[in-house]
Order: sequence, then structure tokens, then C-alpha cells
Amino acid sequence: MNEKEIVLSGIRATGNLHLGNYYGALSKFVKMQNDYDCMYFIADLHALTTTPDPEALHVNVRNILAEYLAAGVDPDKATIFVQSDVPEISEMYLLLNMHVGIGELMRTASFKDKARKQLGIKDDGQDIEKQIIGTDSNKRVNAGLLTYPTLMAVDILIQKAHKVPVGKDQEQHLELTRRFARRFNSFYGVDLFPEPVNFDFGGKPVKVPGLDGSGKMGKSEGNCIYLVDEEKVLRKKVMRAVTDEGPKEPNSPISEPVANLLTLMELTSAPETVQQFRDAYADCSIRYGDLKKQLAEDILKVTLPIRERYLDIVNDDAYIARVVKQGAERARERAAKTLAEVREIMGIRKFY
Repeated sequence: MNEKEIVLSGIRATGNLHLGNYYGALSKFVKMQNDYDCMYFIADLHALTTTPDPEALHVNVRNILAEYLAAGVDPDKATIFVQSDVPEISEMYLLLNMHVGIGELMRTASFKDKARKQLGIKDDGQDIEKQIIGTDSNKRVNAGLLTYPTLMAVDILIQKAHKVPVGKDQEQHLELTRRFARRFNSFYGVDLFPEPVNFDFGGKPVKVPGLDGSGKMGKSEGNCIYLVDEEKVLRKKVMRAVTDEGPKEPNSPISEPVANLLTLMELTSAPETVQQFRDAYADCSIRYGDLKKQLAEDILKVTLPIRERYLDIVNDDAYIARVVKQGAERARERAAKTLAEVREIMGIRKFY
């Protein structure tokens, strides 16, 4: 019998999960756990690149753990753990950095964007190095942000993961992970690390739009429906969603704000319901109030069961402790073996 392929995914501990997280990844993770050796972790070390409030960080880790479990991730089928509970990651992060170039890290698009955001400066065409040096000394970009790709690579390589589900914004980091794996293997003449690839869920990628009329759903955009929103809060959010003045002529092109609401409806409602409102738009009889009420009702059928399970789990200290302890033990077993191999290969050996 062939061993299952290892699939690994991490999420930063930066607040509650929303519908975009659920349909884009989490619902798929629940299905995958039967067919793959799945490892899902809460990336609290990655979250430190934005120096979060310590108490808020701890609460966020707990909340996301509870949301994963409430959404259907089974700790007996998948390994779910907290990144910092695996200290082997931090040690291998240091060791792998010895084979990573500063230049290749500074050229990553995410570092440039986040560094400028932290410094409050615009892209004026200058190299990011010059912009950092020329910025007020009271502002700084932490080294953790620069070496973020190394830490991500270690998360993957230390578990010898084969597949990693990443979005477009993380594809460059996954390519760097493959480069670091090849470099290490070649430098030491070993075949230690497999080169991970993006997990292809198959079908058309899911892009979950926000409620503000444009773009995708995201925490920083403030256009989210959260999985644990209270019923009244969720209904109010949907009823306030941006629309337009309504079609003036039959068979008019659907505007982006309304198309976004229909996309949300396609994810949560019955096909005949979606078609009913598409037809109403086409013949100019659509009533946005009715559309929003229906949409809110159908979203609640998805989120309320998750919210109820979440409230039970997040208040069960013993259960959460048992889950993360079990996950840490599993993750550390594989990580410790890989780290021991890396230390031996690099000549970091004990005399006792």
C-alpha cells in the first residue's frame, strides 16, 4: 500500500476566518483529510512579522484552531498544530538561512510591498534597499519580514511535504522553497528534500467577492462575512452590501456589485434560486432587498452550524489542549527526524 502524499497548509493568526477562507480553502481541507496525510498549522511565528499585541495573538490562535475544528477538520484524520509548538522549526530556520541570499529575499514582491506598507512609503521606482535606508530611523522593517520566505520554506521542508495549497500571492514563496530545497540537496550532494508543488484542487479557482462592490473578500478590506458572525450582524452586513440603481433595459450587462452578490449566491444557494434572480435582473424586475434577504438566509445555513460548534469548542479548554498536544506530538516526530538529518549533513554534531 502506497503512503499518502503529505499536504501542508498554514494560516497566520490574524483574526477570524471568513467565507473566502472557507470556500477558497477550508471546505476543501475537510474533504482532503480522507485522501492525504494532511497537516494544518496556525502560523503564530509568521504573525510576529507585524508585531501583534501578545494577548491578541494568543486569542487569535485559539479562535482559528476552534474555527478549523468547527468547520470539520478532524484531529484524528489530520494533524492540526500550532507552529511555535514545534521548536525544531525555529532551529532549522536558522540553519537554512545560511544557504539563503539576502538579495533573493529582498527581491520578493511580498517583502517589497509589506516593507513599504510598514514604513508608510510609496513605490517611487527606487530600490527597496534605498527606501529602507532613507526612511526615518524611528520606523523599521524587522528582519523576520525579510526572512519570511525562509520560515515558510522550513514549515514545508521540515515535514517533507509534497503539496502545498497556496494562492497567487504565495506562488513566489513556493518557488523559493523549491529553489532552497534544490540548493541544499546539491550543495551537500544529498537527496533529502522533495520539491513541493502547489496543490491543484481541480476545477475553476474559487474567488469569493466582498460586500463592498469590488475585489475579493479580505480582512484588511473590511468587506467580510465571518464564519462566526452573529445572525443579526450577518443579516445587517448583507443588507448593507453595495448594489447599483438597477437595470434600465432588459438583458443589460450585470454590474460588478450585483455580479458579486450573485457569485456569493452561487456558492451558498440552490441553482434554481440563483437563476431566478438572474432572470429577474434580465427582465428588470429584480428587487435587491429580496435578493439580499435570500442571500443572508442561505449564508446562515452554512455559517450558523459552524458558529454553534465553534462556541462549544472555543470554551472547552481541555479539548483544545488535547488537540494541540496531539498535533504537536505528531508534527514534532517528523520534524525532529528531518532536523537530525539536516544537522548531521551540515556537520552540526554532538561530542557526547
